[in-house]
Amino acid sequence: MRQTRSNASSGPRGQKRPGVSRTPGAAASVPGDTRARRPTGQPGDRSRSGKQRPRQSSPRAQEAIPGEPLQPELALLSPSPVPVTQTSAVATLDLGDQRERWESFQKRQKLTFEGAAKLLLDTFEYQGLVKHTGGCHCGAVRFEVWASADLHIFDCNCSVCKKKQNRHFIVPASRFKLLKGAESITTYTFNTHQAQHTFCKRCGVQSFYTPRSNPGGFGIAPHCLDEGTVRSVVIEEFNGSDWEKAMKEHKTIKNMSKE
Repeated sequence: MRQTRSNASSGPRGQKRPGVSRTPGAAASVPGDTRARRPTGQPGDRSRSGKQRPRQSSPRAQEAIPGEPLQPELALLSPSPVPVTQTSAVATLDLGDQRERWESFQKRQKLTFEGAAKLLLDTFEYQGLVKHTGGCHCGAVRFEVWASADLHIFDCNCSVCKKKQNRHFIVPASRFKLLKGAESITTYTFNTHQAQHTFCKRCGVQSFYTPRSNPGGFGIAPHCLDEGTVRSVVIEEFNGSDWEKAMKEHKTIKNMSKE
């Protein structure tokens, strides 16, 4: 935070103004003024216009030792600490011999510190995965999801999935990000109310939902993804009409939302 200093002239110090008598060594009193007073014997509290001049930081306040508590009078005069910004965050990291290389990488890629960190995380945390994007028909709802380029799709035949042709692949919640449209989404539930069938209020398309089989993840509709990131698709039928039995017999579906 930048501090602005006043450049107003204060006039000569220690001179009495005509027609004003002042008791030597007494500080001027202002009715209702609860601020800290100057110590006695320091003239020049006011400018010639009679208005209070803005106080400037004392040299003693600037000489305060970092890490030690300020004396009460210094605490009043010390400027507020400047918050750590994104641009200064790299200075707090111990990058060792890699600091120059890191800063050069940021400049070459024209990335902020956060952007460079995101690029590295996306590259190594989701290694072997690709970033798919998609959304509803009208465009009100948009999302991104990290998953394989080779998708394993479940084709469920429970009462609701059969009617809406709910084919989907499952990912952990940490790999899914809603980019926009939270206010455009509404939810339908029935029976156990564990599955959250979310869809766009405007166009009615369900591009993703929370499946009963994996309440800690998301079921993504592959037909709602943008083109260009899917390499292959394998479809597996899931007997959702006998849900409990199908879940008991299936070996992997319940773990698909786990990291």
